[in-house]
This record gives sequence, structure tokens and C-alpha cells, in this order.
Amino acid sequence: MSALPPGSTIGILGGGQLGRMMAMAAAQLGYHVHVFAPERDSVAAEVAAKFTCAGWHDSAALIEFARDCDVITYEFENVPVAPLAALPQERLAPSPRALEVAQDRVREKRFIEEAGGRPAPFVAVDHDSELPDAVDRIGVPGILKTRRDGYDGKGQWKIAERHDVHGARVPVSGCVYEGMVSFECEFSVILVRSRSGEVRFWDSTRNRHVHGVLAHSELPAPEIVMQQVAEARELAKTAAAALNYVGVLTLEFFATANGPVFNEMAPRVHNSGHWTIEGAVTSQFENHVRAICDLPLGDTSSVSNRVVMDNLLGDDALDLAGHMADVRAHVHLYGKTEAREGRKMGHITRVG
Repeated sequence: MSALPPGSTIGILGGGQLGRMMAMAAAQLGYHVHVFAPERDSVAAEVAAKFTCAGWHDSAALIEFARDCDVITYEFENVPVAPLAALPQERLAPSPRALEVAQDRVREKRFIEEAGGRPAPFVAVDHDSELPDAVDRIGVPGILKTRRDGYDGKGQWKIAERHDVHGARVPVSGCVYEGMVSFECEFSVILVRSRSGEVRFWDSTRNRHVHGVLAHSELPAPEIVMQQVAEARELAKTAAAALNYVGVLTLEFFATANGPVFNEMAPRVHNSGHWTIEGAVTSQFENHVRAICDLPLGDTSSVSNRVVMDNLLGDDALDLAGHMADVRAHVHLYGKTEAREGRKMGHITRVG
């Protein structure tokens, strides 16, 4: 594939805030964006040139969408893979295989083990009857997670004592039972990989979560992260190569006394990388566009050794004037109209 010239159309599967920020970065480089999403209320579509509102399994709508696009990417990892088989595979970036791996927590963990990484101890649980044995093997406390569709703390339950397994119900798609990891902090490794295999990394932030939802990312990360980031990057680079990945890829880790422990993989731009819009020479969104359009990658260096990003959750986003009273605050609101508790409504970045 040769570099896509300005005026080409980038297709984005998914209509949320990640697609919105990606579309804005694409427009800055002169590209048109066509969003495909099943929800009519799409914040990405608000800033796109075209919008197709149709179900993921509407093959006719998907094919028509693909005809209008020179390259197609994703803004979240739960796009169903099967319907994508009808699309020109050379236009999809990253490859649907990355979605297949990330959509199944058991498959994801096994993939990481094959790449030389270390996830938390885990056992696949396909039926209610298998849960007691899984708890016996891994121990308590632990976390029971759905194999598919969980994000931002959804689809997971803590098993504090063995008797907590009574009454637990395993969905048809199955679960994974993970041992709890003792860690000092959480961090993410975000890379961008070009079509030729060039890889660049952004600095790793320390991440703090509230009820399973990312609330805060900051640079510089603690010393323990700095000691472990090289090993974590090597794993991320190996995983990206194994997937022949194109675009931005994120791996989340626990920094432990025994080194980095893999948590989750996201084949897309990531919430913990929002700080790069103001805090890096080239943002994760622009570099994702550069990679999928076969353009030279931008510099991922941080512009300051001190960057803080705070998510605006629920009603926190409503006081726009109050947030902007801080002259250093870069406020990003996502255009969502319903401020539910824990819902990501925007973020604020402060540099320096």
C-alpha cells in the first residue's frame, strides 16, 4: 500500500469518543472520515464527513461503507469479527486478528504467554460447575471475569472467599478466573507500529482507576515503572509483530515486586494516552492515522517531564467554566448529553 493522499477517506468502525478524537486528527491532515456505528447518537459522527448508522451484521451496509473508504480502522475492540470477512482485508488496519485475540480474555492471556509475557494466574471457566475447581486451583481472593465484552470494570466480580462461588452464574460465552495480583501501581505501554514494522513508544504513565474506570494518568511514572518499562515494551513489541499490527496498540500492566504482570490489551488508541494530544510531539490519534495511511510516523517524545490527565466522569464534566478557570487546563468534552455515574464525559490535561 502506498501513502494515502489528503482527500482520501478513512473509515472508522465505532462511534464513540475515541473515534471522535481520531476523526479530528484525520481532518487536521486533510482526510475525510466516514463513521460506521449501530448507535444513532454517535459523538464521532458529529465531527465526521459521513455517517452510516447500521447494525454490525448488516452486510450490505458494511460493504457499501467499505466502498467509500480507502482504509478502515476501529475505535473499540468489540466490533464483531465475522462480518468483517466480507470487507477487503487489505483495507483493514489493524488486522481483524488483533480483534479476535483481544475480544476473548482467555485467548488474549494465552497469546501473551506465547509472546513471553506473564499474565496473572488464570483458569478458563466455561460452566458454573467448573468454578469451584478453578477457585481451588488459583486460590482466593480472585476475580471472575466474562471472557468477552467486559470493559471499564464491567463483567467482573470479586471472589473474596470460597463460599462466594455459590450462586455465581457463568454466561454461555464463558469466564476466566484470575488470581489477585499484589502490585505497587498500574501502568500502560502504548506503541504505534507502521506498515513497514517501525515501532515507536510514548512514555508510560502511572494510571489510577476508580471502580474499574481510569480516572487519572500522570508523568513521570514512579521509579518501579521506570525499572520495568523496558521489559514491558519488549513484550508489547513482540505482540505487535506477531499480529503484524498496524496502528496504535496498548498493553496494560501491574508493576509488581517481581516485574511487570500483563493485565489487558487494547488494539486501538487508549484512554491512558489522551495526554499525548498536548503532552507529546505527536498524539496517539495522529500517529494512528499516520500508520494506517502509510505516512511517516511522528515523534512520540513528551514535551514536558510533568503531564497529568484526569478523566471527567459523570457530572464532573458539567462545570466547564470552573474547569477552564485553571489557565493550564486543556479541556476536552466528548459531546455526550447524558451524564451517568462513571461515564467518561471528557478529560482534562495539564502540561508542566
